[in-house]
Amino acid sequence: MKKKIKEKKFHYVINLSGNINHQKNSETLKVHFVGLKNLLKTISEKNIRLFIKIGRSLEYGKKSSPQKESFFCKPISYYGKAKYKASSFLSKKLDNYLILRPYQIYGPYQKDDRLIPMVIKSCLKNRKFPCSLGKQERDFLYVDDFTNLIIKILKKNKVRKKIYNVGSGNATKVKKIIDLILKFTQKGKPLFGNIKMRKDELKQLYPNISSITKEFNWKPKIKLELGLKKTISFYEKK
Repeated sequence: MKKKIKEKKFHYVINLSGNINHQKNSETLKVHFVGLKNLLKTISEKNIRLFIKIGRSLEYGKKSSPQKESFFCKPISYYGKAKYKASSFLSKKLDNYLILRPYQIYGPYQKDDRLIPMVIKSCLKNRKFPCSLGKQERDFLYVDDFTNLIIKILKKNKVRKKIYNVGSGNATKVKKIIDLILKFTQKGKPLFGNIKMRKDELKQLYPNISSITKEFNWKPKIKLELGLKKTISFYEKK
């Protein structure tokens, strides 16, 4: 892989690599931090115009919402620490970088163990499935809105050394997400309360997106209901 990268000619790097299995601490650090170091070393001789790194909201730690980019980062989870360590390393090594901190991105092809695909698949099969009471409030952004933002950033190609929160800017209760999927599929049997909230889990988590909106004239276009319908349709066909 390293040899292939060195042979290629390119001016932009979008680092989307990651490990979502938060139970494997060593693998999490290896993918997010060591992987970034290796990537920067491999491209060091190339004329890179912009390096976009995908961070995460968990880099802030237990900060109140709406979270702002100016907040001091104090991650609690090992995943958040690995992400923040990588972000800090990047900021010291490059000048032509952007760090995007998305919240909950969803849509087609998301891994099955994530909330929305798990609920959709269970409902389509009309199964019982365990879930929390759903009182947590999260920000949900449809994947097409996120990719459209990246396209806007690449086209503008002027902003450097910046960190941006990315999301819808709104908090939605997890129970509402589950209820909407139940409504759209007309199936499923959620067992509310069978899963307890983690001790380190924030009840409310969503971003202030005024910076990214102002800088790139970007706003999410796909409403939650439409995004869920599109995602359900994908899994129905799959």
